[in-house]
Amino acid sequence: MSRTLVVTNDFPPRLGGIENFVFSLCEAMPADDVVVYTARMVGSKAVDRAVAYPVVRDRAKMLLPTRRVARAVAAVARTYGCDRVIFGAAAPLGLLARGLRRAGIRHVMAITHGHEVWWARVPGARQALRRIGDDADLVTYVSRFCRDQIAPAMSPAARARMQPLSPSVDGSRFHPGVDGSGWRRRLHLDPETRVVLSASRLVRRKGQDVLIKAWPRVVAAEPLAHLVIVGDGPSGRRLRRLARGSGVGHAITFAPSVAWEDMPAVYAMAEVFVLPCRTRLWGLEPEAFGIVFLEAAASGLPVVGGASGGASEVVDRVGGVIVDPRSSRAWSSAVLAAIRR
Repeated sequence: MSRTLVVTNDFPPRLGGIENFVFSLCEAMPADDVVVYTARMVGSKAVDRAVAYPVVRDRAKMLLPTRRVARAVAAVARTYGCDRVIFGAAAPLGLLARGLRRAGIRHVMAITHGHEVWWARVPGARQALRRIGDDADLVTYVSRFCRDQIAPAMSPAARARMQPLSPSVDGSRFHPGVDGSGWRRRLHLDPETRVVLSASRLVRRKGQDVLIKAWPRVVAAEPLAHLVIVGDGPSGRRLRRLARGSGVGHAITFAPSVAWEDMPAVYAMAEVFVLPCRTRLWGLEPEAFGIVFLEAAASGLPVVGGASGGASEVVDRVGGVIVDPRSSRAWSSAVLAAIRR
């Protein structure tokens, strides 16, 4: 029996859009057909016990395409009878493909996300990405924007093999009518409070600082408006400091990251979903897709998103509003319009 080996750094318990994407891809395959090889992290054992397929954890916290990892991946492929490999993120682990073919792997799929955009532009990394494309039977892309950015780094043959593979939303999990009152009670929000939700990692690319800067104007026009920022990340301390100095800190609440299975109730407590994602580092760091926009829309929320990369495609698809992520004034106007719909 042939199996698929998914080689990835992006797997629970690590949280994030790519992690959810890869996890959902694995969950959609028959349990007897998939094996996961991933990094070791805190909370791994609970995740691995909960899934129906084997998960093999490397001793490292981050997989790199080293000789040791190549030997370990090849050994797992032999042990479980895997003849197909999916790289959960093409770069850099896709550099293992050539050696895995010599070990008997017949088919290789490399999934690209947003970070391959900078690989496609930076000398050295660009050549490595070209090799990954040549060594894979199929290279996927999550948005038209990402394809347009990544394809020029590929050889003509690899470009011809590129196909779309975007995250999708489980409509049985994300839908209107979920009870969000428990989250309102947990965050001490009254039933009449107009909750505006922003959920993502707390990193500069997500633009939560623009929301905080916009919030005094929002509260001045809508006193019952309350911003809830859900997530963790390196920008957390900076954002909390910005909120304390905004003059409307009483109308801004921070909550830690929430497990994916609990997110429907988080969306359900809100009236509007917002995320001012933006492109950084001279175009090297865009927002590739934005699964949260699809989840929020499926949950019945109006969506407001930043104009960045593939996120604009997603927001437009769900009938949301795309706003300049550099302008806090534009964001206050957009949020107020969404609240008053």
